[in-house]
Amino acid sequence: MEGTGAYGAGLARFLQRAGVEVIEVDRPNRQERRRNGKSDQLDAVEAARGALGGRCRAVAKTGDGSMEAMRALLVAKRSGRQARVRSLNQIRHLSFTAPDDLRARLQHVPTRQLAATAARLRPSGDVVAHATKLSLRTRGRRGLDLAAELAIVDDALAELVAATAPGFLALHGVGVDTAAILLVAAGDNPERIRSEAAWAHLCGVAPIPASSGKVIRHRLNAGGNRQANHALWRIVMTRMSSEPRTRRYVERRVEEGLTKREIIRVLKRYVARETWRHIPSPS
Repeated sequence: MEGTGAYGAGLARFLQRAGVEVIEVDRPNRQERRRNGKSDQLDAVEAARGALGGRCRAVAKTGDGSMEAMRALLVAKRSGRQARVRSLNQIRHLSFTAPDDLRARLQHVPTRQLAATAARLRPSGDVVAHATKLSLRTRGRRGLDLAAELAIVDDALAELVAATAPGFLALHGVGVDTAAILLVAAGDNPERIRSEAAWAHLCGVAPIPASSGKVIRHRLNAGGNRQANHALWRIVMTRMSSEPRTRRYVERRVEEGLTKREIIRVLKRYVARETWRHIPSPS
């Protein structure tokens, strides 16, 4: 199936509950599409060839457990955080062009108090001052509402992560968000990830062979789940700044001539190996 994580999720779950193995099919081959054209029948034939030929091997997620619940909460958190930042930016920009007394009142307010300060404004004065205060107050109240919503989502997410994989939170540099992102990447049926090397490929941190002739080299893996890749990067950056073991490793590799970017790539691979041990096993 194509799109098991989107429009095809319902059909994929139905087939899996009926005992049918569902394989996630990549998008059709562009060369074949240019050569033979595009239709639902041709796409179905190409999907069957990909699954039978071994080119498409990814088992679809079941999406029926804690990891799917975390994914839904992460969507709400990401959206709420972006909306809150937009509201705060709008408050700050409105204050730049506000009447002098209002601009002076908001000029030195810290960002963490900006929404609450704007929400307490009372529309008054001439038409410009009245409209500006009204606009600031609505932005401030929206920011406070979004902060309250984010707090609820954070509590629910932390509870799910602690119940599903408590070992993740015990790792240095792993917080609730990074743990949830990695668990969502693994899915509710982690048996589909057959090995630690497959987990590294899924997270986009496994070096890809790029050798030719006598030249033996590897290139950066630009595939995989980019959110999981970013979660590993956040863990590495935290450890590089606060974990003695990682700091000693970085110093040693710098002396060997590696750049900071190369060291981060290696550390992300090590962190992937460490997090693999804490992915919940299928019951």
